[in-house]
Amino acid sequence: MATIPTPGEEPQDPTDAYVGMDAEEAGSRARERGWQTVRTLPPGAIITLEYRVGRLNLEVDGGRVIRCWKG
Repeated sequence: MATIPTPGEEPQDPTDAYVGMDAEEAGSRARERGWQTVRTLPPGAIITLEYRVGRLNLEVDGGRVIRCWKG
């Protein structure tokens, strides 16, 4: 039987710090701080709700982050 992988630890980065930032700058900062995946989404995007360890979601409007959450 295959072993179940153990997820790595996520960066302990406050997501509120990204709100208001330029989207490109926010993505670069998130990657520098250890986020494996940075997903940029338009407002109201329809997405699946599965949680992915190491993923940061940035909701972007007009080039600025308006919402940010893990998973």
